[in-house]
Amino acid sequence: MVFLTETINIKSHFKKLDKVIVSIITALIVIAVLDPNQLTESIMFTGGALKEIFIFLLASVSLASFAKATGLDQQISMVFSGHPFKAIIVASLFGALSPFCSCGVVPIIAGLLMAGVPLAPVMAFCFASPLMDPSMFLLMVPVFGLEFTLAKLIFAIIIAITAGLGLHHFRDHPLLSSPLRDLKASCCISSCSSTTTIENKVIVWQFWKDKTRTSFFWNEGISSTWFLLRWLALAFLIESVMTTYIPAETIGGWLGVDAWWAIPSSVILGVPAYLNGYAAIPTLSGLMELGMLPGAVMGFIIAGGISSIPAAMAVYALVKKPIFLVYIMWGLSSSLASAYLFHFYLGFFA
Repeated sequence: MVFLTETINIKSHFKKLDKVIVSIITALIVIAVLDPNQLTESIMFTGGALKEIFIFLLASVSLASFAKATGLDQQISMVFSGHPFKAIIVASLFGALSPFCSCGVVPIIAGLLMAGVPLAPVMAFCFASPLMDPSMFLLMVPVFGLEFTLAKLIFAIIIAITAGLGLHHFRDHPLLSSPLRDLKASCCISSCSSTTTIENKVIVWQFWKDKTRTSFFWNEGISSTWFLLRWLALAFLIESVMTTYIPAETIGGWLGVDAWWAIPSSVILGVPAYLNGYAAIPTLSGLMELGMLPGAVMGFIIAGGISSIPAAMAVYALVKKPIFLVYIMWGLSSSLASAYLFHFYLGFFA
């Protein structure tokens, strides 16, 4: 009986452990054992990535907490709900102009969802942002040419708009309601025990004069920041390992053939074989010169930008499973469609 009680207590304590932190520690131990030299590289990579993104994370969470504490989130939701098509178009265009990678966009969409912005324009932004930005456009033009670069920009905007319109059409479906996970359910700090909502019939701009609203602001901000930091740290840690052991040259060698399966394979490999959008440019350009199908290159870049493992992990931690499945399925199907459309376009007009 004593043994059984101790076993139950152990299981109870294990369930209380922060699984994300445990995963990070386990990953670091495995790296230290298998490749000690990589440990420092992975820690530096993860720390640097978090440092670059932290200001955006802090700003997003602060604005979202402010919106909820003042009651502004309900007004934002009403405004966006009243102009859904315009919101989706603007979100898609803004996403294509914003300098965020597939992981870096996560705190932004978290802040938007927490601030009350409907799912459709948020996901439109989520799809467009990691696929193109001004710097990437300028780097791609001299390497891939204006035609390829413009095609990717157009595909990014179309993918984002169609995703937003589809989600808006099915917005009343039970599986798509309340898309954001309960961030506090995954938080192990005491400040997460506060209520998650405040009844806001009017906007209270000076929320700090109300103890309840002030407490809500800090609890919401701390729990959301801690939640996002943990998951992004794990995502960046995995990215550091993948970019080291699965270099661009290796992936490119698998896809550098002119065969019927090159395009579908490029989309499938784009998910596990993460490539930074900038790092992929010179390698994939060289493979195109050696005969790799431009359509396969297009499929790989788009699929990798949307659905790579680090990005998918971060999105999975943020939204509920039905939304995540829509994200992955649309990312893969739209990547495949874009690849074939570009392939057939070149066949007819090139």
